[in-house]
Amino acid sequence: MAAVTFNKVEKSFGKFKIIHGISFDIADGEFVVLVGPSGCGKSTLLRMLAGLEEIGAGEIAIDGRVVNDVDSKDRDIAMVFQSYALYPHMTVRDNLGFSLKLRKADPALIGERVVNAARILNLDALLGRFPRELSGGQRQRVAMGRAIVRDPKVFLFDEPLSNLDAKLRVAMRAEIKALHQRLKTTTVYVTHDQVEAMTLADKIVVLRAGHIEQAGTPDDVYNHPVSMFVAGFIGSPTMNFTRGRIGEDASSVSLHDRQGDTVLPLTAERQARYAAHAGREVVVGIRPEHFAPAGAEPPQLTAVVDVVEPLGSDTLVFLTFGDGEIVARVPPATPAAPGQPIALRIDVGQLHCFDPVTERVI
Repeated sequence: MAAVTFNKVEKSFGKFKIIHGISFDIADGEFVVLVGPSGCGKSTLLRMLAGLEEIGAGEIAIDGRVVNDVDSKDRDIAMVFQSYALYPHMTVRDNLGFSLKLRKADPALIGERVVNAARILNLDALLGRFPRELSGGQRQRVAMGRAIVRDPKVFLFDEPLSNLDAKLRVAMRAEIKALHQRLKTTTVYVTHDQVEAMTLADKIVVLRAGHIEQAGTPDDVYNHPVSMFVAGFIGSPTMNFTRGRIGEDASSVSLHDRQGDTVLPLTAERQARYAAHAGREVVVGIRPEHFAPAGAEPPQLTAVVDVVEPLGSDTLVFLTFGDGEIVARVPPATPAAPGQPIALRIDVGQLHCFDPVTERVI
């Protein structure tokens, strides 16, 4: 195991700068997920760490050693790609042990590590099969096993679940998490799927256009987003945004709607936070799960239902409000029908206000 450090790392392709001086640390044994939309630079960062891309500027260190000029094979890392990249003419056993065979490792050591990796990943019964005889999930486990037999300091995963169907992705997420809990190896995982990021990571690094937008635990990134970008990227469905205004004494916030403003009282903690911004126009962010049916209580917000999506365990209700649409996640028994109004209450202790110009949290 080893710590990893990115220090003012930059990367350009021709005149186009892709990575803009990124710095962050990965602790020994930590599971870090790089997440962001396509083109944000997450795979480029991973490939620079792996030695598959040259570093334009700055330094990358593994276990305290700067590896800028170290060959990929000498960095003591193992990478699992989006494509399984298995040798079709080799059995599972041979695929698992091939990297050690190339290094001329002792055959007894190869056999021991192959058996150990197969046991960890439940591949024991498949060692004699060829890749064409395996399912997608089994092939991905073989690719992971090939990384395990290397016994590296750092595991690298480049969107390894993208080729799997939805049910299998859920199962493989659990397997990857269990694998990390068992091996405790430093892991860097790249994905564009925020659900994978939230469920797998000890720390999430949210990237945007080659910059770090926010880094922190899943709880930090979800509950304390630093910007509208992070708030709108993390969460499923993502955070609702609507125009609003902080009251003159910061005791309330008004949500602007075409039918008239909806006034929400603020908690004492929010009043203290927004006191210096009293009277300002803001963008108010509310997550779908922070709505609830009003029931017998006075409603804080009433809006017309546009679409209803039953999910079994709960229901998503899309509402016409303000300049567009908001989504509320409510219990499945909540009465809701398209074209009809619905009365809701809001957990005002969970709302966020953002600067409409900078889009940073207030």
